[in-house]
Amino acid sequence: MAPRPYWKGYLKLSLVACPVSVFTATTSSERVSFRQINKLTGNRLRQQLVDEVTRDVVESADKIRGYEIDKNVYVQVEDEEIEALEVESNHTIDIDSFVPRAQIDERYQDSSYYIAPNDQVGREAFAVIREAMRGKDMVALGRIVLAKRERVIALQPWEKGLLGTTLRYAYEVRNAGEYFDGIPETKIPKDMLQLAEHILESKASDFDPAQFIDRYEEAVVDMLKRKQAGAPVSKQKAAAPASNVVNLMDALRRSVAAEKGSAKEAPAKKAKGKTKPEDLRRQPQFKFPIEGGKSKQPKEAKETKQAAPAASKAKPKRKSA
Repeated sequence: MAPRPYWKGYLKLSLVACPVSVFTATTSSERVSFRQINKLTGNRLRQQLVDEVTRDVVESADKIRGYEIDKNVYVQVEDEEIEALEVESNHTIDIDSFVPRAQIDERYQDSSYYIAPNDQVGREAFAVIREAMRGKDMVALGRIVLAKRERVIALQPWEKGLLGTTLRYAYEVRNAGEYFDGIPETKIPKDMLQLAEHILESKASDFDPAQFIDRYEEAVVDMLKRKQAGAPVSKQKAAAPASNVVNLMDALRRSVAAEKGSAKEAPAKKAKGKTKPEDLRRQPQFKFPIEGGKSKQPKEAKETKQAAPAASKAKPKRKSA
């Protein structure tokens, strides 16, 4: 099933325009999420809007936006009044300028989107805009309306399409000086700095997002599987790691020694800890699969799941309450 676009409109550069679709580039739907339920009955709880003064339940049709101008004094604003505030970027990403990629402060980057041409007629214009930016190390800055708010969006070539990153406004980014100005200047001994640099170099690698494992997600999935199987689950919190450093130079030396030791043991550990497909098949089966993150199942496990009765396929919905 083709993904549904989050926004549809036109990409415009001067007099060149083409129809495009905007898709969210990230998702949180793979995470485990919970419902709020009644502890006594096990039934799901529903939230209701309640009038703060009368305590009466308010129906959705009677709900309206309000802007507080004084304590408990609001100016009522209707949806139609907001929708009437038409701006050009409601339906058009109008490119205003091009800036060097390196000049964009990382603190201003917000959400990422994939942008693709809508139809065959607009593909040529889309390709012209895309290729004009490729190799220039420049990004295009435009404006787009998302969730009824106009946002600045930075565009750059990404494979056959464009990657759009919404940018925060200046008033949304806090001044770092408020947090860092109180930190005093510290003179670091040369030998101590060299030890720290050695640790840094020993841990240097290339960025690979596949190497990052959501350990909390895996722990939650494991806990849910244990509970479903009727196994006991610990409620004891893990002990917090010690944070006091008595001698910084001694701690740095021990860190260097530990890094050297782990580098020698890494190949052996990798071979020893490798999980075989037959070991996975011996794991206990559950009434329904509890999944999380991007953990991949072996081919045999997928075939077993497909052969199971329809009743055993039921998955719990994982939307947040």
